[in-house]
Amino acid sequence: MADMKSNSTESLQQLVGEKREALRTFRFGGEGSRARNVREGRELRREIAQILTELRAREIAAEKAAIASTVKTA
Repeated sequence: MADMKSNSTESLQQLVGEKREALRTFRFGGEGSRARNVREGRELRREIAQILTELRAREIAAEKAAIASTVKTA
């Protein structure tokens, strides 16, 4: 998670897209094959959630900073 805090917002959004594509491929790519690493799907969903959480935390922080700056100037 500390790795995500150092990345830019744009790179995190790109990473979410890549992970979602990997999850889609995981879900639909191997239809019928029983030999699957089920944990891989779980890890992909977990990583997507962590990235989205970091993006949302940044969004909230930006909103708080904007509110704080308007309060100081008023």
